[in-house]
Amino acid sequence: MITLLAKKLIPNYKDTDDLNVRRAYGMLAGLTGIVLNLLLFIVKFWCAHRAHSVSMSADAFNNLSDAGGSIVMLCGFALAGKAADRNHPYGHGRMEYLAGLFVSFSIMLMGFELARTSADRILHPQKTLFRADLALIMCATVLVKMYMFYYNYRLSETLHSTALRSAAMDSAGDCAATAAVLAGQAVSAVTSLQPDAVLGLLLSVWIIRGGIRSALETASPLLGEAPDASLIEEIEKKVNRADGILGMHDLLVHDYGPGRTIISLHAEVDADMTLLDAHELADGLERQLGEELGVEAVIHIDPVVTAGEKERNMRRWLTGILAEWSPDASIHDLRITGKGDDRTLSFDAVVPYELKRSDEDLVQELKRTIRLREPSLQTDIRLDRR
Repeated sequence: MITLLAKKLIPNYKDTDDLNVRRAYGMLAGLTGIVLNLLLFIVKFWCAHRAHSVSMSADAFNNLSDAGGSIVMLCGFALAGKAADRNHPYGHGRMEYLAGLFVSFSIMLMGFELARTSADRILHPQKTLFRADLALIMCATVLVKMYMFYYNYRLSETLHSTALRSAAMDSAGDCAATAAVLAGQAVSAVTSLQPDAVLGLLLSVWIIRGGIRSALETASPLLGEAPDASLIEEIEKKVNRADGILGMHDLLVHDYGPGRTIISLHAEVDADMTLLDAHELADGLERQLGEELGVEAVIHIDPVVTAGEKERNMRRWLTGILAEWSPDASIHDLRITGKGDDRTLSFDAVVPYELKRSDEDLVQELKRTIRLREPSLQTDIRLDRR
């Protein structure tokens, strides 16, 4: 159904990298979720009333919560596609993450409400009524939820959307919830046991757990998660292969929502390269990264002295020292300025986060080691973590 509606309603529906197409898909998924969840709520609530089932009733209200989540998701995609303005110069793409976070909290809220209702039913038992016609209707609702999981998950993979993935996982949980309700109804029909309330309580734990997991996944990009490793690899490959580039470092990736990624990096060039040539090289790389990877790039040029024997020897020596700390440690931007006894060695040392020593301790050790080798050499050391 989603594919058919997309073909009818979304121009260029195959171009999912286009922000307008992405927004249209998200809004279509949200609108479909609203309609289907409202229908499921009505059907399940009617069945719950007829069967006197607390777990079935909670399952119905879970769908009502899902309808509210779909409304938020629809609004989130609509706002995420809004163009940048004076107050939000980087656009509104993160609204999609906020929408997914709200959906996650609504899932947890409904799980706690289900737990409260189920606990009350355990303390005050009430017999449920099993009816074959109601069971068949509930089975049909499982099929609807399975379809909702399918289209939300498929779209989440296509659009790389955490909000849609949260909705998909919620639909999967709903399938399990309704199946558990049906199992409880069947047990009560053939035995004297009444597992309805206990199943409702177990179901609430499942729902809360899924909501927490979804919230953590959705909040991660808002907190500033590590960038995708494949993107880093592609950036490094394209920059390091460019003629005139000796190396790169200090890569930063800023995620402002799907389709809005801004990066900055330092590219090393020969110190003898003219300023004009270095500027043209950086501009060309920025355009290439934008066209091929869809990122906005800002490149800072770092001159590297390649002809100085003293710099080369110092780099090799310091690289060996840092290798003893960690095989992942490195240095860059090394240069020696000044003359005579008024010389300064400047460089950046990069060490992994896993190295459990303070930055100040590491810098002081480097300064002491250098002073033993070159007593008259001043040092300017900056330490970075990666």
